[in-house]
Amino acid sequence: MKRITSIQPLPEYKLKLRFDDGVEGVVDLSAEVGKGVFAAWKDVEHFKRVRIGEFGGPVWDGEIDLCPDALYLEVTGKTVDELFPNWKREDVNA
Repeated sequence: MKRITSIQPLPEYKLKLRFDDGVEGVVDLSAEVGKGVFAAWKDVEHFKRVRIGEFGGPVWDGEIDLCPDALYLEVTGKTVDELFPNWKREDVNA
């Protein structure tokens, strides 16, 4: 599991992230603003109060948290298989 070590809110609902392996990048979260729990981000000041949570991902006031692995995939363009090479998919027969 990847962990974020540095996070900085940027204009237009973007986050600059640095991960525990030194990878850095920017993610654009503007498409989520106003949807479901992300309605709180309509107040840009709320978005700016982002911090790193206990599990290494971005959190906002204990209400919203994002998966650091998913953000890492977005920043790097890697696939799940590349990030977790030992992960095995299992066929499910229902």
